[in-house]
Amino acid sequence: MAWFTLLLAGLLEIGWAVGLKYTNGFTRLTPSLLSAGAMILSVLLLGHAVRSLPLGTAYAVWTGIGTIGSVVLGILLFAEPVSAMRLGCVGLIVAGVAGLKIIG
Repeated sequence: MAWFTLLLAGLLEIGWAVGLKYTNGFTRLTPSLLSAGAMILSVLLLGHAVRSLPLGTAYAVWTGIGTIGSVVLGILLFAEPVSAMRLGCVGLIVAGVAGLKIIG
């Protein structure tokens, strides 16, 4: 259950990171409130997950999910650049997160 909670926390991290783009520097109310809500819920779920998962592993997986999701959605939604090096680096993050899950 802790891994599922951590996954939800990571997905919410993606949500608030992408949501920041829509807040226009926190000048738009609805996206700002949704992003802030996702931030709070993400951290609360992370806090719940670390009750039974190692802190370092949980935090690395949480940030890894957020990083990977933000890069992918940045490419898909905002036409951010795609290059072999960039995708290779994302692949390294995926490998690291998977490795921590396997040994954690």
